[in-house]
Amino acid sequence: MTDEDRLAFRFDCGATWLNLLATSGRHFSAHPVERMATPGRLAEWLDRSELAPVRPPGPADLRQAHALRETLRPLALAVAEEQPPPAGAVEELTRFLAGAGDPVRLVVADRLLREPPATARAALARIARQAADHLTGPERRTLAVCPEHDCRGVFANPNGRRRWCPSPACASRGRVRALRERRRTGE
Repeated sequence: MTDEDRLAFRFDCGATWLNLLATSGRHFSAHPVERMATPGRLAEWLDRSELAPVRPPGPADLRQAHALRETLRPLALAVAEEQPPPAGAVEELTRFLAGAGDPVRLVVADRLLREPPATARAALARIARQAADHLTGPERRTLAVCPEHDCRGVFANPNGRRRWCPSPACASRGRVRALRERRRTGE
């Protein structure tokens, strides 16, 4: 796998907030992959997520994006695994949402649009609201966790068919391991 492949953004997790979690790959390994390491990469990710702010993000915005991502991760894992969420993460997300003023203003163009966020913080607030709605609404039941110990990526699995996250690497490693186990046990 090339560096370009490892650093490629993922947009296949089922929701923008889940795609934010995927900006850190192999999160639980000895060598995690940071896909959003600069304000420019944050700007690129927000643009590709259709959340490009009017004012480009800076270093403080990048720190805030990382903080939001790492606040959402333990919440997502807890909800997906039907465990009580960590109180500190709940408090942090609540505090973030309380300080996020980004009213909904719709714009009619060739389709219905929402006015672009003024700042990266406003864009992150939209993501945080989406996460809170997903984590507390009926869609929470669609959340699944990749069983690969170094990934543990959370993704939407509405039909319950997926066994691994959308990463081809996780599915490949999991299938190879399962095949080896079947051969070892003679099944």
